[in-house]
Amino acid sequence: MTTLFRFLLAALCLAASLASADDALLKPFLLFSHGPGTIAEKSAAAESALTAQGFSVAGRYEPYPGALILVVTSPELLANAAASEHGGFGAAQRVAFTQAGHEIQVSATNPRYMAQAYRMKGDLGGVADKLGAALGQGEPFGAKGLTAEALRHYHYMFGMEYFTDPSVLGHFPSHEAALAAVEKGLGAHRAGVTRVARVDLPGGQETLFSVGMKAPEGGSKYMDDRFIMSEIDFRDIKSTAHLPYELLVSGNDVLALYARFRIAIDFPDLAMVGANSFVNIMQTPGAIETALKETVSP
Repeated sequence: MTTLFRFLLAALCLAASLASADDALLKPFLLFSHGPGTIAEKSAAAESALTAQGFSVAGRYEPYPGALILVVTSPELLANAAASEHGGFGAAQRVAFTQAGHEIQVSATNPRYMAQAYRMKGDLGGVADKLGAALGQGEPFGAKGLTAEALRHYHYMFGMEYFTDPSVLGHFPSHEAALAAVEKGLGAHRAGVTRVARVDLPGGQETLFSVGMKAPEGGSKYMDDRFIMSEIDFRDIKSTAHLPYELLVSGNDVLALYARFRIAIDFPDLAMVGANSFVNIMQTPGAIETALKETVSP
């Protein structure tokens, strides 16, 4: 075997290895289509197709003009979530319809990405396949990509929270009392936080609430969904499916993924400083936590 042949063989093996590594990278969102139409038309067609694949729509959210998100779940998704510690955070997927110029973008969270980021026992491959069967072949986007192992141990940078470091918003005498406190606060639109969807997991001890956040008069803009997205969702393909945020009633506790994790996991490539960077929403994690704590306070 000549030296040149050995060199070429090594180069081919390296290229194959790199290609394999690239294929293994996961991205937070899937783009299913972009083209003419209206949000009403696209969402109605998508809802029908999702229902045919076993999904149910738990809620709808319009955070600002030109955007609609469907919060969807399924028996398979619920069973996987119930089998994982705090898997309730992954008990729903989000399907978004965004007006971008003269086109409507149809996108969603990537179940395979979420399964790893939220340390779920299953990889949600079946859920991803059914999402694709309903909406078409999805093109992953939203980041350069992370491996499954990197996602399961993800934090944005040193000193920032992991999935296992959620905010404890409140502790109550019982699970029922915790649910009642959340329902009461959301019903009153306390701190500008409103209910989008409720998903009850099998077993009766975990419930996921999807919530919208709009700064009330005199409130902090840093907790406002529209403001946050105006700073970080600036690319041509929109990551609207980042919204809405979540609360998880787990046993007697009300939890939320801390924003330095919850935002970063959907925007892992966002720069720390500069235009459209995390520094522009530096006050957001604290503002979100304050608003959510006020929502569930007795």
